[in-house]
Amino acid sequence: MRIGICDDEKEIRHTFAEKIRRIYPKAELEQYPSGEELLSADRMPDILLLDIRMPGRDGMETAKKLREKGGETVIIFVTALEDFVFQAFDVGAFHYLVKPFDDNKFREVLSRAVGQVEGRERAESTESRQEKPRLIVTAGGKHVSVNLEDIVYAEVFDRKVIVHTMDADIEYYGKMKELEKQAGEELYRPHRAYLINFNYIVKYDASNIYLKRGQVLMARQNYREFVQRYLRYNQRKGQE
Repeated sequence: MRIGICDDEKEIRHTFAEKIRRIYPKAELEQYPSGEELLSADRMPDILLLDIRMPGRDGMETAKKLREKGGETVIIFVTALEDFVFQAFDVGAFHYLVKPFDDNKFREVLSRAVGQVEGRERAESTESRQEKPRLIVTAGGKHVSVNLEDIVYAEVFDRKVIVHTMDADIEYYGKMKELEKQAGEELYRPHRAYLINFNYIVKYDASNIYLKRGQVLMARQNYREFVQRYLRYNQRKGQE
């Protein structure tokens, strides 16, 4: 288990490091005095305690850059500022600890974060042994099989469905509604022309969803439902 502490104040970093060592003496600890140093590290931590108010790149911007890099780090904001709690959801933060808080609260949040990392590792191990749901289509006269979880997004164009993965685009004649039925809860249709995979979202607003590969439109009437579904998805992933 690799736990990182990113705070510009050395004393605070050392204080949290001591707390963590008492709870998880075998954890590998890394300390970062700035967001820039964290983002330039060769390896990201499994869990990150992140301050918001820091000189240069602040904690919220650091978290956004971390997510853009595709990191699955469990982020716990530790701050005296309450103003950014809603922005924390946008970067998939696990928790938002507002100072002051006692050791029991810190232990509770950290143990739940550790549980999420361990649960994700178990799920990944189980999934690797299980057959994954697949989409089988006819494209270019050939039968093509695609793991549904590998779909970044799909779009409708000229009576064709175009499925985009991270390294390929697959076109076939079909209906988005049929793909949507197969997709399950991890994919969502924010616009009649698009179907997106929650797992590949980088950021979003009321008009657009930005993915690790590509950008799609958001129908304004679907925005509220999208946010609710995306939050439920993140909560579900955190419990696995």
